[in-house]
Amino acid sequence: MLQPWLKCVVIKTEDITHSTRRFWIQIPELAQFDFEPGQFVTFDLPIHEQRNKRWRSYSIASAPDGTNIFELVIVLMEDGLGTPHLFNDVKVGSELIVRGPQGKFTMPDTLDKDLYLICTGTGIAPFRSMAHFIHQKQIPHKNIHLIFGCREFKDSLYEEELKQLEKMLPGFYHHPCFSRELVVGLGQYTGYVHACYTDLIEKHKGMTGAIPDASFFLCGWKNMVDDAKQKLLELGYDKHAIHLELYG
Repeated sequence: MLQPWLKCVVIKTEDITHSTRRFWIQIPELAQFDFEPGQFVTFDLPIHEQRNKRWRSYSIASAPDGTNIFELVIVLMEDGLGTPHLFNDVKVGSELIVRGPQGKFTMPDTLDKDLYLICTGTGIAPFRSMAHFIHQKQIPHKNIHLIFGCREFKDSLYEEELKQLEKMLPGFYHHPCFSRELVVGLGQYTGYVHACYTDLIEKHKGMTGAIPDASFFLCGWKNMVDDAKQKLLELGYDKHAIHLELYG
């Protein structure tokens, strides 16, 4: 059963890169907006006459905190309809129509395996939500590797915040991967995300003789997700250990 459409209000925005913006959304008619980390919301935007062509979905970037406020991180797609409206027409105080939460791209019930969270661009949103939720709720877990890919350091999202989370959440590792830039001192991988997780898996195999017992969550552009799934299958993982969320 689908949730009803509700009015919501933009209460804050912040540009995080030259083309990416954070939006804080409040749903006044709810005392508390409950969702699972990894889920998304859908907006009905005034961008088309046909209703189903007005719908745009975005993963929630914040962890549930018992309030009626949540955060989104959205990249501007200049050739689209949805994000130009959100960037050019929507301001603090603007009202929108939203439905959610939706989606099954959520964490396992128990984190008894290593967790690889592999993403590009704003695909980091559901994983930021998961990581903070694990920390806030002190959920028992194995190693958590957040592997985030973008072109250059100026495109990175939540960099300082996730580095701080590394210090506070034992077993959590943030691996930025820049495909077009080498940033000295960050400990990042140069190249695409595949270089990072395959290296981590091979190092584990070299030490133990076996690939790590792990679950994989992939979120980002279709080409990255498709390539990562294929590489993981070739490394010997079962398809049921690989969970997907496509952007675009």
